[in-house]
Amino acid sequence: MLKFLKGVVGGSGAGLKDLPYNIGDPYPSAWGSWSHFRGTSKDDGSPVSIFSLSGSNPQDGHLAAGRNGVKRLRTVRHPNILSFLHSTEVESFDGSSSKVTIYIVTEPVMPLSEKIKELGLEGTQRDEYYAWGLHQIAKAVSFLNNDCKLVHGNVCLSSVVVTQTLDWKLYAFDVLSEYDGANATATGPMLQYEWLVGSQYKPTELAKCDWATIRKSPPWAIDSWGLGCLIYEIFSGMKLGKTEELRNTASIPKSLLPDYQRLLSSMPSRRLNTSKLIENSEYFQNKLVDTIHFMEILSLKDSVEKDTFFRKLPNLAEQLPRPIVLKKLLPLLASALEFGSAAAPALTALLKMGSWLSAEEFSLKVLPTIVKLFASNDRAVRVALLQHIDQFGESLSAQVVDEQVYPHVATGFADTSAFLRELTLKSMLIVAPKLSQRTLSGSLLKYLSKLQVDEEPAIRTNTTILLGNIASYLNEGTRKRVLINAFTVRALRDTFSPARGAGVMALCATSSYYDMTEIATRILPNIVVLIIDPDSDVRSKAFQAVDQFLQIVKQYNEKGNAEDTSGAGSLGISSMPGNASLLGWAMSSLTLKGKASDQAPVATANSVTPATTTASTASSGLIETPSTAPVHRVSSSTDFADQPMPPSPTSTDGWGEIENGIHEEHDSDKDGWDDIEPLDEPKPSSALANIQAAQKRPVSQPVSQPKPQASTSLRPKSTVKAAKDEDDDLWGSIAAAPPKSASRPLNVKTAGAVDDDDPWAAIAAPPPTTKVKPLSAGRGRGNRAAAPKLGAQRINRTSSTGM
Repeated sequence: MLKFLKGVVGGSGAGLKDLPYNIGDPYPSAWGSWSHFRGTSKDDGSPVSIFSLSGSNPQDGHLAAGRNGVKRLRTVRHPNILSFLHSTEVESFDGSSSKVTIYIVTEPVMPLSEKIKELGLEGTQRDEYYAWGLHQIAKAVSFLNNDCKLVHGNVCLSSVVVTQTLDWKLYAFDVLSEYDGANATATGPMLQYEWLVGSQYKPTELAKCDWATIRKSPPWAIDSWGLGCLIYEIFSGMKLGKTEELRNTASIPKSLLPDYQRLLSSMPSRRLNTSKLIENSEYFQNKLVDTIHFMEILSLKDSVEKDTFFRKLPNLAEQLPRPIVLKKLLPLLASALEFGSAAAPALTALLKMGSWLSAEEFSLKVLPTIVKLFASNDRAVRVALLQHIDQFGESLSAQVVDEQVYPHVATGFADTSAFLRELTLKSMLIVAPKLSQRTLSGSLLKYLSKLQVDEEPAIRTNTTILLGNIASYLNEGTRKRVLINAFTVRALRDTFSPARGAGVMALCATSSYYDMTEIATRILPNIVVLIIDPDSDVRSKAFQAVDQFLQIVKQYNEKGNAEDTSGAGSLGISSMPGNASLLGWAMSSLTLKGKASDQAPVATANSVTPATTTASTASSGLIETPSTAPVHRVSSSTDFADQPMPPSPTSTDGWGEIENGIHEEHDSDKDGWDDIEPLDEPKPSSALANIQAAQKRPVSQPVSQPKPQASTSLRPKSTVKAAKDEDDDLWGSIAAAPPKSASRPLNVKTAGAVDDDDPWAAIAAPPPTTKVKPLSAGRGRGNRAAAPKLGAQRINRTSSTGM
């Protein structure tokens, strides 16, 4: 039974071999007869500190005091008192003699004297750090004296250790005992192990063992004297040799000197209570103490106080000691953000502090918090993350981005806020290179398909720019299926002129991915139309693009490889000097915002200077709308004045509708564009089936059309569209979608007026079903008289009586 009780009081392990920790190198100093070692856990390798005390006699007084220290350290818990993890007592035999060793395992700490040398702080930063440390030790002593009615008995430099976060903690509880001043009958020593305390640290009454005076003194009298000794030692930079040295106050800061003198008062009853020292001392009122104190009680602050504090923190952090910021403030800030007590502006301070870390430390201390923040439902936090993603995005691994970050970021594509949708789009420039092909094709491209018909024109434009930049990360099959459709069917027909310009530039930037057939049949016909675009900047880009693609075709033909048409795609824009700035233009448009110079569409090196521009919509800092270009048509008398505007991007031309000019079943189209339904198309007529052989190459539209009659200016709601073959229809790959604007329509023949000598009349659309007068203009054959209406007609008559 006695052996069991001894094990409970003296330790928590059976022996050194059962100690779940590895003992490492020792520190040069420790309190009293204890030795201080570095250590690690055998389970996970986490660092710890191990203290050991040895004695040859089990009844040795040092061992008895050590057991008292173990018991007290295990039972007393406070943020500023060393945290106890494990203890054990081992008895070993060496011949006829025995040796008893007590082991205490605690959180990893370092002696204060060693840490001060390691930091090497000077001037104001040193005083601020000392103030913070003394503030922590004063709180620990106040807790023992005022709350627990305990007396530590030996507060000094050796009894203070420093954690990895640079917090000061009190330990060395071997002398610690209850204060029994209220017990009038007590006569023996109050501190059983006071003989362990050095004589230079003892106040007069303790040196004389005047227990009657000690019991009449307040509980803090002995430890206030010890706190004064600690202040002297840290500021003088040397250990106290004798009590008389305490009178040398040359190294004590002036703001702390009055309190230092009151702590060392010769009368125990007049010594300053450590709780009063914390509350009233001017020395503890500095930026570092105030900042850390605010962070520790952050949950008690209101939202206004938090917002004000975190907006000032980035600048304040530059003025504080860098080691304390990185090892103390940064973990506090990361924890506050992770558990939701910090406001969104705190992310700016976190990233700024994180920029002072090495790449490895940043990945360990900052990135885990950021990854968790992406799951936050707070819109302000999500906006802050997207705004600063360029600062930490490169440090994220591809697996983390694909599995943990992107699923949360992607929710912003469908957000009701246009600003958040745009930020999400911009972030893809950093995120997309780290995504898997499955995520790119199965998720991201579907979202981009919807954003290309977004109500905000700037978002539509930036979507096209983004597609041009991430094209290199798509596999070949996806590029073939997506790029041309996205740039021609959608971007080149957008009503927003910068969006059309972005489509032209994106085609140029990705020209190395297209073969000669695609360039000749699908790209050039769509770009040529834009050389008569109402906007001068779009026309300029279109001319450059036409020249570039024609040059590619010429280079191919000059090589004489007529048989191997499949290898034509190897001739890309790398040989074209005019495209050297294309990728940079797209990148800067996505990464910079708020500057007028960044908002205007940028042309190639040999481009024409764009027209005067004005700021775009408030939701985007990237795109500007040319103020001098008319909305619907160019005010001139040229032939392209009557050209209709491209259709609205809200049309149903889906990206997955066309695959290399051949229509496929939409049920099997899983490329990310199946969310847009294609137009309903009529079945081909028999006459059309007879001339399929003539439709192997596209035929361009006439430049001009005869103007329709005034009575035909109203267009029926049902869109007139030429029928096409479902299996092999090259028209569908380049045909422009029907315009939805109020521009002048093209004239078509009626079904009853088909000329046998005209093979193209067979594919004319049927007449509209409304009562509007049918269109009459043919393909360059002049106007024909409209057929007379049949059937009875109502005639308005006016009676002679005026009824």
